Amino acid sequence: MKIVAVIPAYNEEKTIAEVLKNTRPFVSDIIVVNDGSTDQTAAVAEAHGAFVVSHLINRGLGAAIGTGFFVAKEHGADMVITLDADGQHDPTEIPKFVEAMQQGADVVIGSRMLVREGMPWYRQVANVLGNLSTLFLFGVWVSDSQSGFRGFTKKALRQIRVQTNRMEVSSELVAEAKVHHLTIREVPIETIYTDYSLSKGQGFFVGIKTLFKLVLRRLMM
Repeated sequence: MKIVAVIPAYNEEKTIAEVLKNTRPFVSDIIVVNDGSTDQTAAVAEAHGAFVVSHLINRGLGAAIGTGFFVAKEHGADMVITLDADGQHDPTEIPKFVEAMQQGADVVIGSRMLVREGMPWYRQVANVLGNLSTLFLFGVWVSDSQSGFRGFTKKALRQIRVQTNRMEVSSELVAEAKVHHLTIREVPIETIYTDYSLSKGQGFFVGIKTLFKLVLRRLMM
């Protein structure tokens, strides 16, 4: 069974090496999608054994995940694990995702909301708003629709179409799972919050822009 990690990365030269080192024991291959970084992200990732594919410009999280899925399929992935490059996910939890998929889940979402310990209140509020938006627009409820720590089977990779380019991809992936009647399962995860990782979150206006794009995505379905 070939398990491939897909890690979108934009200007993550400070953290990517540690993420790769901690991920390596749990997967067969690692694909880093260097999303137009202007620092040494690509060079550091290559030096630590990742297969790096680069966008010439910063296209956004959705575009990076779409590229990562395409390359993972080309690499013959049986399962894909997505996780963030800023160190906020614990790769030792990857076996939870693999086990859930082996037990029949097509899409596995790592949920911070099943634990919440150490999760800032404003992140919890933003997460609930994202969950409600996903529910109202696409008719499916998950406790952490905005999580970047996910698992996808080969079946899910074949059917999910990523059409959005930026942060709205998180809700889009949940919506695509519902449209294609894929089985979704959530597993509890711990998120490692640092000043650095917290600085990467969406601001209010980015959130409004994301919601607007999700409405457009819903109209396209």
